[in-house]
Amino acid sequence: MTDSSGEISTNSFAPGGRRRHRKTKARRVGVQRGVVLAMAVPVVSATLAGTSAFAADSSAAAQGISADDVDPEDAKLVEDLKERIDDPRLGSNVSGVVLDGDSDKTLWDHNGSSTLMPASNAKLATATTALTLLGENHKFTTRAVYGDGTLTLVGGGDRTLTSDDVTEMAKSAADGLKAAGRTDVKVRVDDSLFADPSLAEGWTEDYYNTEVTPVRSLVVDGAAVDDTSIDAGNVFAKKLAAQGITVDGDVSRKTAKPTDVPVAQHTSGPLSSIVKTMLKTSDNNIAETLLRMSAVQLGQPATFESGTALVRQVMSSYGISLDNFVLHDGSGLSRDDRIPAETLAQLLDVVTESPALSSVLDGLPVAGEAGASLGPEWGRFDDPKSECAVGKVQAKTGTLTGAVALSGVTRTEDGDWRIFSFIENDSTADPADIKDAMDGLAATVNGCWA
Repeated sequence: MTDSSGEISTNSFAPGGRRRHRKTKARRVGVQRGVVLAMAVPVVSATLAGTSAFAADSSAAAQGISADDVDPEDAKLVEDLKERIDDPRLGSNVSGVVLDGDSDKTLWDHNGSSTLMPASNAKLATATTALTLLGENHKFTTRAVYGDGTLTLVGGGDRTLTSDDVTEMAKSAADGLKAAGRTDVKVRVDDSLFADPSLAEGWTEDYYNTEVTPVRSLVVDGAAVDDTSIDAGNVFAKKLAAQGITVDGDVSRKTAKPTDVPVAQHTSGPLSSIVKTMLKTSDNNIAETLLRMSAVQLGQPATFESGTALVRQVMSSYGISLDNFVLHDGSGLSRDDRIPAETLAQLLDVVTESPALSSVLDGLPVAGEAGASLGPEWGRFDDPKSECAVGKVQAKTGTLTGAVALSGVTRTEDGDWRIFSFIENDSTADPADIKDAMDGLAATVNGCWA
């Protein structure tokens, strides 16, 4: 299963108490949204100038990085990582990459191009794609429309819709009906924005409804049920009844007509806030919804296939390596997903340089942050060797049976940015012990465990 947790604060955090964004480099200013939105075919390797920068780093990494290849102050870091990556708790199938965030130089690489299951670290790519294609201020709209004696609740991909929001929609709809002299109505739901739910490659049916629900464009209160759309319609019907409107018959599906009259709507918070929540709590359902909404933005079918194709397209546009990159979903639940540590490190390097992607950085859980997936309730950064990094490391967690990942950023005591990604697969150690070892690697990168 993947990591998850309860409600969290989305307050911004900068490791070391310093501003996180570096001056954007001219050679890699980030993809222009308008250009990406216009693309209908996969991006070729020459989409943006300057995409060779990562290729150069990867080439150097492939040759191996030793203490002699780095500045003297980083030599201790390299030697410590070389020793600690051999921790038996991590097993033999483990990889890691550390970048100097200010220069993009690869400081350390251990099997960084290996094809390993990333688990929920895949959400970093999903979040980046959604922000690139939709924009950080994008909002999702749920509508209620009326026609031929029927109120239809139309899903708009808002995974944050609550019963309180639906109450307000019901009040507006009821007021309109009463003003027109009508007090009875049929209720239908329209979730045609997304293709019918299906299993991604690498998913099994037992994922429903513990890890994820069948992906639909309409849901209220994040209901963990097979048919979230009908459930939402039933909530809407009950709210209408509370307003004195008689609902005739059962709720069922119906595609709204262009001639139907809008009677109510609710708009979500901005995408930036939704991305933060998704990353902090590692919410699989939000991730899969954002994957489909990215496809919708380009007029593509709202499916796993269309969404993951756009992830590749966007990452390529940023100059991020797609070598050994395989993605079948937006959440990282698929056991067939493969993302190398070097790719995740490159992605985070892009994020730290682009203000438009700042909500990805803001959404990374902070070591020791209660309510997020690196909080003490999950046993993270509570080992004597890693507790020194509490409040100093931000990282996305990833957990599946047989896979643990941790990718993030930190600032050393000297104020230097470090970007890291660690992934292990197939360790037979206790998962809690594996995570302790991972946390120790992050503390090593920070420099507090020296």
